[in-house]
Amino acid sequence: MRWGRRAEAATAASAATLPRTAIELRDVAHFYGDRPVLTDVSLTLTERRIGVIGGNGSGKSTFARLLNGLVVPSTGTVLVDGLNTRTQGREVRRRVGFVFQDPDAQIVHPTVEEDLAFGPHNQGLPAEETARRVDEMLVRYGLAGHRDHPAHLLSGGQKQLLAIAGVLVMQPQRIVFDEPTTLLDLANTRRVSRVIDALEQDAVVVTHHLDLLDGFDRVLVFEDGRVVADGPPAETVPWYAARMS
Repeated sequence: MRWGRRAEAATAASAATLPRTAIELRDVAHFYGDRPVLTDVSLTLTERRIGVIGGNGSGKSTFARLLNGLVVPSTGTVLVDGLNTRTQGREVRRRVGFVFQDPDAQIVHPTVEEDLAFGPHNQGLPAEETARRVDEMLVRYGLAGHRDHPAHLLSGGQKQLLAIAGVLVMQPQRIVFDEPTTLLDLANTRRVSRVIDALEQDAVVVTHHLDLLDGFDRVLVFEDGRVVADGPPAETVPWYAARMS
C-alpha cells in the first residue's frame, strides 16, 4: 500500500494549483417519456467536494449525468464555466470527467495500457505526452505490473482504479463519480475512498455509502427528483439517515 500513500500525498500537495470549476443548473427538469425524473433544480456547484445522496429512483444518477452533458435537460440549462452542456458538450467533457458505477461500462480496449491511452489519443495529444500520462497513471494506481494485462480480467478493485485512471489521464478539472464503490468489497471501498480524498480535482460523488462523505464540503439530498436538503455533511447526512430509518 505504500505506493498509494505516496500518490495520495503527491496529489494532495498539488491540489491548490488546479483550476476550479463552476457548474450552474438553472430551472432544470428532466423526463423519461412522460415520467418526471428531476423537477425544478437550480444550483450552483463550486465546492471542492460535493456528495449526492438519496434513495433509489430519487433522481441522483440523472443529476450526475447532467453535470458533464452525458444527459441534457428536458428543460432548463446546465452551464460548466459558462459552457452550455446542450451545445458545447465536447468542451464540457474536457473539464468534467465521469466515473461510472460499473467499470466494465468504461473499459473499451483489450489491455490496461491501451485503455488508458484511448482518452488522450481522442484528445489529439502527441504520442509522447500520451505515453507520459499513461506511465504516470500506471504507477500512481499500482497498475504498472499489469500494463499488458487484459483489462477485463483485472479484479473488481483494479478495474475501478483503471476506470478512475482512464478519466484522470485526460486531466479534467472536476470528476463526477456515480456510486463508485457499490460493486466493491470493504477493502476496495476504502481504497477508492482514499483515492477520491487525495484527488487534486474537484469531485461530485453520488453514493449510498455515507462514510465516504466525511470531510466533504457539501452534501445534496435528493427525493422524488428534487433537492430536499443541501448543506454540510454534519447536518445533511444525519437528517437523511433519520428520514430513512
